Amino acid sequence: MLQFVLLASVVAGVYVTLNKTLFKRSRCHGNLPMAKKTVVITGGNSGIGKATALSLARRGARVIIGCRNQCTAEAAILEIQKETGNSDVVFRHLDLASLTSVRGFAENLLKTEPNIDILINNAGLVGDGRTEEGFGLQFGVNHLGHFFLTSLLLPKLKQSPSARVVTVSSMAHRWGSIDFQTLLQTRDLGTGSFSWQFFKAYCSSKLCNILFTRELSRRLQGSSVSCFSVHPGVIRTDLARNISLWQKVFVEPVSRVFFLSPEEGAQTTLHCVLQEGLERLSGAYFCCCSPEEPSVAAKDPQSARRLWEESEKFCGLN
Repeated sequence: MLQFVLLASVVAGVYVTLNKTLFKRSRCHGNLPMAKKTVVITGGNSGIGKATALSLARRGARVIIGCRNQCTAEAAILEIQKETGNSDVVFRHLDLASLTSVRGFAENLLKTEPNIDILINNAGLVGDGRTEEGFGLQFGVNHLGHFFLTSLLLPKLKQSPSARVVTVSSMAHRWGSIDFQTLLQTRDLGTGSFSWQFFKAYCSSKLCNILFTRELSRRLQGSSVSCFSVHPGVIRTDLARNISLWQKVFVEPVSRVFFLSPEEGAQTTLHCVLQEGLERLSGAYFCCCSPEEPSVAAKDPQSARRLWEESEKFCGLN
């Protein structure tokens, strides 16, 4: 009996500790007005993106959801419109694994939207494969597609009196690294076919998100655009839809006990969109609705500048 009590105490202690650290909850209290503002969000048809889109639509924003799957996007939009009473939520086709698609999406917005006030680079994935142009899938979707999209939309964002770019990164960036020689040779953040190598490449793509945000902030000094990267928490989403069945057998039970809901995971993104006075923190990394120090590698200005320059070359921007 004593052993059972001790075991139960240990399990309870671990549960409480994890929920106060790795799986900590937070709440956005920002209240910047969103009426008459236009928000562009990638991957807004499910998970954190959908929860973010719903919250901003509820506040009266025009929300443009960019994603590949029109059916799931339109279903999500109908749900958001019904729940919020906001009919100004629309779908635009966007495949971040295709730079041609990214360019088409951006050109359409530049032509049709009078203003773009918020860009949320939310979409992401874990998995193997190659993009249309031959880049590693995680590098191409999680970083390069968003880099290209942001670069193309910057002229419109700069026209807003106070625009923000929020890029969803992850605490996983702490296990990432960028070998530029490998990147130039393979157009990917790593090589190999094992699950841990996919995960390492994912971590590295999330490191790219933070380095991109920091360099973007440096280049935007003096403009009306501020930018932030965020760790949303460990969330129950379909991010790992490309992992194997045996991995899902392990991940699913853990996620149901510990992981945050998409609504909880959207809070830090919403904080960076809605909180007043964040402009002075442009370039910062946020976790649990508060600025947090990222890894040493994520603060390296030389790596940030090099990543930007190589990304420009990959996208044909120079």
